[in-house]
Amino acid sequence: MFKLLRSLRKREIMYIFFSLIFVVAQVWLDLKMPDYMSEITRLVQTPGSEMEDILTNGIYMLVCAVGSMISAMVTGFFASKVAAGLSLSVRDKVFKKVMKFNNEEMGRFSTASLITRTTNDITQIQMLIAIGLQALIKAPILLVWAILKIIGKEWQWSAATGGAVLVIVFVLMIAVIVALPKFKIIQTLTDNLNRVTRENLTGIRVVRAYNAEKFQEEKFEQANADLTRVNLFASRIMCLLMPTMTLIISGISLAIYWIGAYLINAANILNRLTIFSDMVVFSAYAIQVIMAFMMLTMMFVMLPRVMVSVRRVNEVIDTEISIRDGEKENPDTEIKGEIEFRNVSFRYPDAGDGDYVIKNISFTAHKGETVAVIGSTGSGKSTLINLIPRFYDASEGEVLVDGINVRDYTQKALREKLGYISQNAVMFSGSVKSNIAYGSENNNDDLLSVSDAAEIAQASEFIDKMPEGYDSHIAQDGTNISGGQKQRLSIARAIYRRPEIYIFDDSFSALDYKTDSILRQKLDERLSDSTKLIVAQRIGTIRNAKKIIVLDDGEIAGMGTHDNLMKTCEVYREIAYSQLSEEELKNA
Repeated sequence: MFKLLRSLRKREIMYIFFSLIFVVAQVWLDLKMPDYMSEITRLVQTPGSEMEDILTNGIYMLVCAVGSMISAMVTGFFASKVAAGLSLSVRDKVFKKVMKFNNEEMGRFSTASLITRTTNDITQIQMLIAIGLQALIKAPILLVWAILKIIGKEWQWSAATGGAVLVIVFVLMIAVIVALPKFKIIQTLTDNLNRVTRENLTGIRVVRAYNAEKFQEEKFEQANADLTRVNLFASRIMCLLMPTMTLIISGISLAIYWIGAYLINAANILNRLTIFSDMVVFSAYAIQVIMAFMMLTMMFVMLPRVMVSVRRVNEVIDTEISIRDGEKENPDTEIKGEIEFRNVSFRYPDAGDGDYVIKNISFTAHKGETVAVIGSTGSGKSTLINLIPRFYDASEGEVLVDGINVRDYTQKALREKLGYISQNAVMFSGSVKSNIAYGSENNNDDLLSVSDAAEIAQASEFIDKMPEGYDSHIAQDGTNISGGQKQRLSIARAIYRRPEIYIFDDSFSALDYKTDSILRQKLDERLSDSTKLIVAQRIGTIRNAKKIIVLDDGEIAGMGTHDNLMKTCEVYREIAYSQLSEEELKNA
């Protein structure tokens, strides 16, 4: 928790200082009222007392009560400010840390878990700060001050109050011991509920296509029931605390008056008024002591779950980033637009020593060349190109861009050189224009460049037919456009940046053959100076590439032009004949 509190800004620390001032004022006013109550009791019991004196003390009590209320409101205001400011800083820190995650770190946390940690867990921390800042400051001050007030009174009353405090501590310990493990389970089950919900929402079309609504409902009901069951158990344990506190408050008042009755009965006539007055005052102070423990009880109700949330948030913030920036930002190199793999091998972090996904890969793509990678499913094509933008780092060997090892670049500088089009075309909520210009400094400003990129990517045809053209709305994940349209917009997004190197990760799969052919022709004509690395499944997409790399089980099975590979590479011939007839291959 202290680690998260370091996120407090100077403004929040100042608010804490103001809260402390008003809490002290509130406690002083609360503990001043019993003094006026004692004075009123004495005046009422003293013959010849003036009504004006009784009313004056009553007014003082009213002023203290109103002052205490105002102080509590001001303290609550500042506490809310501190809590909101802390949650803002922590949420920002978590989000920025997640943005630095690479594929390896993302694999440790599910998407549902990261969403829960960024929302639910931080909300739990915010609630603790908002309530706890008042309780944690007020309770100790109130407790110590009230105890100092009752020191020197009859020891029997002190013993009764001490006994009540011991009962409270015992009940709290039992509640925390029983409930804490359950709160850990609750957060895990919340992750699971979010996962099931997210799966259902993102896969709603598949669910409906397979008439699996009932199956999904049962999955959700099971996850919901598991969370509800554990929540109810923990809540019932914690709900016992408040009735217990109420019982103890009533019991301590009864005990003080019962003991006071015996003390008054045993005292002489001269001391009876003093003991009675002390009894009234002691009862008020004893209740303040119990109230201090009640506030701490509220903290103990929240603390177990919040500490679980704190650990989960810190787990994200403390995660070591496996891929770190190099020092080169804008290196001045003679080589431009070149990719080189030197004896590159890669295995996933959790894999065994011999479980390489790609092994001993070496090739060079020079400026302006189109290099294609083809192979069967699982041969390592996507893994290979993921090493260029450093989504992973090579386990062995070197990947060089413009003659410099990619590890030596800052990630920003490296990715500025690349135009990456992923397998799954990702669209963001916004307009056509904002999606094409996504991530660029002149985002949305240069319509000419946007339209030019769309024209090269063969996207202008369908964009012009949309109701508002480039200002037409794109739904989150592009649910209101087709797969082929999403791929073309993704390609346009990369073209808009005008990078040195284009990486196409099976980015033509949703296009028809005609659009595919025209798009590749436009790329060759308009982007002839740029290097293009294409991963594809279709022979037609890559057959005109200057260099084709054939992968088989993570190794290079062949490398060369289409005609050369048809003569020398059995794996390539099998792929070619599985897609096209011998006549089509000859005539194409």
